[in-house]
Amino acid sequence: MPKVAELCSDLAAEQADLDRLLAHASPEDWARPTPATGWDVLDSLSHLCFFEEAAVTSLSDPAAFTSQRDEALARFLSAAQTGTPAPDVALGRSLGDPFVLLERWRAARVAYLSAAAQVDPAARVAWYGPAMSLASFTTARLMEAWAHGVDIKDALGQPIEAGPRLRHVCHIGFAARSYAFASHGVADPGNPVRLHVDAPGGGVWSWGPPEAADVISGPALDVALVFTQRRHHARTAVVAEGSAAQLWLSIAQAFAGPGTVTEAGR
Repeated sequence: MPKVAELCSDLAAEQADLDRLLAHASPEDWARPTPATGWDVLDSLSHLCFFEEAAVTSLSDPAAFTSQRDEALARFLSAAQTGTPAPDVALGRSLGDPFVLLERWRAARVAYLSAAAQVDPAARVAWYGPAMSLASFTTARLMEAWAHGVDIKDALGQPIEAGPRLRHVCHIGFAARSYAFASHGVADPGNPVRLHVDAPGGGVWSWGPPEAADVISGPALDVALVFTQRRHHARTAVVAEGSAAQLWLSIAQAFAGPGTVTEAGR
């Protein structure tokens, strides 16, 4: 994996790209629905802000994060049972002005970079899913920014561009194999799988043993969209060869939370 400093630099760049888009959003833009059912652009940023602030707490005060996580999980469960807004989207809706939320997200981003610089890279970082290394944790923050940025760009009719930071998204998607199977309650057959990705601008990124008979392959943008469940694999150029690869592709999930699958038309 890249060093934490490099990952933090790429995280900041990914978030800055999204910030430049949102900085010029109109009131109508903030209210545009995204492909995430029930969420508009404001809700997507609210989700990012909520979890960025939680990530800062996890790095700077792990004990406080554990307490807040348990409370937040109870609130998420209650929201699911009652049909009320979950705490991640309730945050933005409660602030009134989208640009107040934008400033709050900006502050959380700066705080994350500062906190990450003070954490031992060998430490395990607590989260809503399994604890992670600081490098993996920072990669997850980048993946979240990119994936919800895709939702926002889809809502605003903006193109989704391929770039070198997609390597991080593909990496965490590959690394989340065990989590994807576990979260879906599906037994992992255990066959080695190689991920072969056509990098933007040429070249290849690859993970897994080169001799593996099971292979998932495709362009970097498509692979990232599939692993983050932003596009159904049937609508992309991603291909799975072998039964284990095909099964994994059907439930691929790079993010923490209950097992979900991508809608066929997305």
